[in-house]
Amino acid sequence: MSITVTPEFIASLKAMVLEAVEKGEPPGGLGDDEPLFGPEARLDLDSLDALQVSMTIQQRFGVRMPDSKETRRALTSIAHLAEHLSQAGQAGQAGKA
Repeated sequence: MSITVTPEFIASLKAMVLEAVEKGEPPGGLGDDEPLFGPEARLDLDSLDALQVSMTIQQRFGVRMPDSKETRRALTSIAHLAEHLSQAGQAGQAGKA
């Protein structure tokens, strides 16, 4: 699956993450580069939330994140997640060629 990062795709990722972790959008919205985890994150997500998001990503996009370091890197922010999915989609397409 080829994934192009567009504003619509970013918006759909934000909605998907918030739905997966069963949280509402924070006041002022969720920024593309806003931290999703850690002390500066407004969503207050934990490792169980990361698992929920990674399972949702696998179901929706067919992209597995079995490595916890890879998962943490990809889930740094919505922008990082979008880039990760775009690269994973390109790698998947190259593997099919």
